[in-house]
Amino acid sequence: MADERRHAEQGPPVPTDLRVPVGNKLTFRASGVGVQIYVWAPSATDSTVYAWTLKAPHALLFHHGGEVVGIHFAGPTWESSSGSKIGGKRLAGVTVDTNAIPWLLLQGVNPSGTGVFTDVTYIQCLNTLGGLAPSSPGTEPGQEVLVSYMADYLFYHAKP
Repeated sequence: MADERRHAEQGPPVPTDLRVPVGNKLTFRASGVGVQIYVWAPSATDSTVYAWTLKAPHALLFHHGGEVVGIHFAGPTWESSSGSKIGGKRLAGVTVDTNAIPWLLLQGVNPSGTGVFTDVTYIQCLNTLGGLAPSSPGTEPGQEVLVSYMADYLFYHAKP
């Protein structure tokens, strides 16, 4: 029983770098289904070398039972159907599956509105499928590609 309560508050087992600090409680989870948008652009360190660069994610967020509860988009930002928003600042990432984007730990930043994302302290992006940049080069500067992905998003609030 104590293990079940801890799991409900702290979330599932994850790599050490992705653990949410003690004092935060898992309060909401959703599955994201969408795309990672990549652009064929000059490298940040060498303008003569081109590479696929992440422009933004775009995904619908689903709650248990398939109900759409929000969207995930550039920022990164999560917006609930009721209008609350939370941004995320990347703290850590771990490659768990070399065929998928990394699992992430983000700090909640710039909350707005009232709802499920109000006062979110941390966000975990886990159980990712797909979403990696193409392995072949682009054909022209500015070319965009959409790569399908799925992920579970866990949202935490500070314990009262």
